[in-house]
Amino acid sequence: MPPAVRFGVNYTPSQGWFHHWLDFDLDAVRADLDSIAALGLDHVRVFPIWPYFQPNRTLIRPRAVEQLVQLADAAAERGLDVNVDGLQGHLSSFDFLPAWTQTWHRRSLFTDEDVVAGQAEYLRTLAAALADRPNFIGMTLGNEVAQFAAGPHPDPDRVTAEQAGGWLRRLLAACEEGAPGLPHLHAEYDASWYQDDQPFTPAHAARLGAMTAVHSWVFNGTAQRHGRDGTATVGHAAYLVELSKAWADDPHRPVWLQEVGAPAPLIGPEHAAEFTRATLAGVLDCEDLWGVTWWCSHDVDRSLADFPELEYGLGLLTSDRSLKPAGEAVARAAREWRERPRAPKPRTTALVVDAGDDDAAPRRSVCAPGGPVFEAFARLCADGVRPAAVLASRADDKLHLAARGITEVVLPDAVTG
Repeated sequence: MPPAVRFGVNYTPSQGWFHHWLDFDLDAVRADLDSIAALGLDHVRVFPIWPYFQPNRTLIRPRAVEQLVQLADAAAERGLDVNVDGLQGHLSSFDFLPAWTQTWHRRSLFTDEDVVAGQAEYLRTLAAALADRPNFIGMTLGNEVAQFAAGPHPDPDRVTAEQAGGWLRRLLAACEEGAPGLPHLHAEYDASWYQDDQPFTPAHAARLGAMTAVHSWVFNGTAQRHGRDGTATVGHAAYLVELSKAWADDPHRPVWLQEVGAPAPLIGPEHAAEFTRATLAGVLDCEDLWGVTWWCSHDVDRSLADFPELEYGLGLLTSDRSLKPAGEAVARAAREWRERPRAPKPRTTALVVDAGDDDAAPRRSVCAPGGPVFEAFARLCADGVRPAAVLASRADDKLHLAARGITEVVLPDAVTG
């Protein structure tokens, strides 16, 4: 764990979005990073586009890798550390998969030996290129890659939970080979916590990799059900952090809130700053929080077509690098917390989570918006309780409870009646 909570941003280039890799302009990148550094943030999460970097299974473009290193070095000059997401994968509703995995060459992203070997070499190469950079945090395998393994993706590569776990372990090992000793991790979206048939499970998220990553988006039914300023809405990020701890074997495993944002129209632009302040206040009350990385740095330029409407305005800065109210809120939080010692106290009351088998979690939808665990957690928060979450199988484990500072466990039905 770092001595203080980390504050950063998911870097969305102001010019050309992630297609900037096709016309890489280091001066434009430097200007973007200047505007990010001016917020007082300490890291960026960056996204090489997989088919741009590895257009053929045996061709990882040296020039593209060099440009990634240039970006990392430019970030270092501005006091910014860098985490790199390798397999893009999926970004802002668009899928980016190389041609050698599609149509005439269609084969599973997760189980085909040639594909997985190609992925491993790609991740190993990126990690090795940055291994000697002191501002390189480590690799994230990819952005929400689990969405390729189940519905609602229109054309998923279905796998079992065992196969998903094997894929994660192999690719995490490749990152470790490329950059030994750094905190490499994987990042799934909330289906891993909420969707019964998602093969990437809560156990995978909370037990594999150096830390747990959670991505908090309230357009998943939370804001629709509870409103833009409801306790469950502004507390959704904190809920995911605490829910993840229920599955962690390490009682103090670091948790990274790696994505969180204020999506319109559920969170209107005029309310984005208040939502940001309230979300940060809630999640910063969680123990073992590694850091917060807001989505995203810059708005998507409206000259680019076909994005869902909400994607255009998620930036802390506009596409001309002007600061927005939500950006001011994040900058203020970063200033206030930079020198503050870690202070959250243990959450002594834990809500019992019974999602079936702990590894497969076949009934994890109890944790989703509208489910008994989710709604009970929100009720407790509204009543002024600071709840944690504990698996039913551990609810009577005195050693586990003591390690987490839990002195009381409650069932969801006892909260909601």
